[in-house]
Amino acid sequence: MSVPLTDSTFSLLAHGYAWAPALRRHHDGADLVRTRLMGRPAALLHGREAVALFYDEDRVQRHGAVPVPVLDTLFGRGAVHTLDGIPHRVRKRMFTSLLMTPDGISGLTDRVERCWQDAVPTWEDRRVVLFDEVAAVLARAVCDWVGLPVPDDAAPEIAEDCVAMVDGFAAAGPRHRRARHARERQEDALARAVEDVRGHGPHPDGPFAPSRHAALAGSPLEAVAAHRGPDGALLDPRTAAVELLNIIRPTVAIAWFAVFAAHALHRHPVRGEELLTGGPAQARAFVHEVRRFYPFVPLLGAAAARDLTFAGSGVPAGTLLLLDVYGHHHDPDLWQAPYHFDPGRFLGREPGDELIPQGGGDARTGHRCPGEDITVSLLSVLAPALAELRFAVPQQDLSIPLSRIPTRPRSGFVIETAHQPRSHHASRFHSQA
Repeated sequence: MSVPLTDSTFSLLAHGYAWAPALRRHHDGADLVRTRLMGRPAALLHGREAVALFYDEDRVQRHGAVPVPVLDTLFGRGAVHTLDGIPHRVRKRMFTSLLMTPDGISGLTDRVERCWQDAVPTWEDRRVVLFDEVAAVLARAVCDWVGLPVPDDAAPEIAEDCVAMVDGFAAAGPRHRRARHARERQEDALARAVEDVRGHGPHPDGPFAPSRHAALAGSPLEAVAAHRGPDGALLDPRTAAVELLNIIRPTVAIAWFAVFAAHALHRHPVRGEELLTGGPAQARAFVHEVRRFYPFVPLLGAAAARDLTFAGSGVPAGTLLLLDVYGHHHDPDLWQAPYHFDPGRFLGREPGDELIPQGGGDARTGHRCPGEDITVSLLSVLAPALAELRFAVPQQDLSIPLSRIPTRPRSGFVIETAHQPRSHHASRFHSQA
């Protein structure tokens, strides 16, 4: 089968999350559809076997697969996402040692919970945009956990930059320019902090000033600054800054999931009651369903490391491989009633590679996000906290446009909060259209 001459880049930008499912429908639901993106031959892959292929490092590679605009906004140049083989495994061990240990997960979760409890009273008797407030809470907590605590007035600015990086990676024009400038600004500040930790250069100014380094021993800041690659060399300060930002930015991006959780609670109030009475198992099931049901990652990209065969067809080496994440999560062959929000589908079980909002395979050795356990832990705290929060939802546009990548409720989810009772378990989720 030949590669189409027509490039699909503008169609993807125009249709967003709906692009891949529509392309597959046009080809009778095929698990392999050939196309072009950015002038390059590409193959859209779908299904369980596609996930297995996509995370097989003998057949698939990341180097050269991530478009430059995505590197300059979302991941950063030289990031772990772009590495393969031994360099990837060595760099990945640094992340797993920080993000996948019980102490690391609980340390960040505890900080998010404290920052949430500090923030909620400041929302009383006024309207706030929940997305913005949650992003600032997450930014304050993760910076403190990383070893770079910031003053309260700096957290919203860091959150805004991290949100801009995510918001502009798949866009053109002003959104993309904001994303690039935000990354440059935060990389500069973090590189100066790394140099200061190593004892090089003048003390930096800005939100990450050295006088505010706290509990440095054992912190992610210390680990990244001291990390050595397979050649025994330290990361250059800019790459170290990239990897620190690849801890901070994804944590702030959990604001998308948190607002989707609020959206689900608003649309399905009974789910709030379940969260308040069902305990940790119910919270975890609710979080998994939020991550499945709502549109977060539309596609994941890699490249064929050699000539491959998939779905009975040949895929030449170097072909851009696209894993259809949104379509995967809404495939009726994989999920019963996929467009029905039902946390019960995850009660009593942990999902495998049928749930891939942060990738598939083994997070310790492959390219699955090592921060997935932290995402689930933080959302398992934030979702019940939202269910306990006494607030009203004024009239607003809560639609979630699938044409926009990344998407969220158009309004950012505006809420009006009342005085919160002292007992976190005495209140209930309230909303009004």
